[in-house]
Amino acid sequence: MKLQEVLDFLLDSLKILIIALIIVIPIRTFLFQPFIVKGSSMEPNYCSGDYLIVDELSYRLRDPQRGEVIVFEYPLNPANKYIKRIIGLPGETIEIKDSKIYITKDEETFTVDESIYLTEDDLEKWTINNNKGSIILKEKEYFVMGDNRNYSSDSRRWGVVPEENITGRMMFRFSPIEALMNTMSTN
Repeated sequence: MKLQEVLDFLLDSLKILIIALIIVIPIRTFLFQPFIVKGSSMEPNYCSGDYLIVDELSYRLRDPQRGEVIVFEYPLNPANKYIKRIIGLPGETIEIKDSKIYITKDEETFTVDESIYLTEDDLEKWTINNNKGSIILKEKEYFVMGDNRNYSSDSRRWGVVPEENITGRMMFRFSPIEALMNTMSTN
């Protein structure tokens, strides 16, 4: 190869790299973030090692909704990121009694239908931290819980999540190959 051919190849490669960075960096910074689940607090729906793509754009356009799985900065140490499910919304009062979550807003009380994301078995096993006093959510505050109710450090323990701590919502999940292989071998 001639020196000019080598220089042309290097220049073309550099151009491709710069174009790729110009495209990838804004997407990674403002739209989507990767997140790896650590721990068992969201089992059975999200397991340790699951790789998530977090949508950071939605909550710039709309408010978080009950039942959505979010990633947020832990209120007591923002350097740590947590994943939990939104249970209570701003302006609501949350009360947990006998493994049921009661929500009051505008003098109307209802229970959260958790059968959408938890099985009856999972709900029957919930015995720890299930009788709590009332928690009143202020504007821009959210009450979150892990799906694995007995083994989750969440709003029942450390309080509410301020809206500004929310990074985004879970958009896609990729399970590790080993977990998929284990699932396939047990079926």
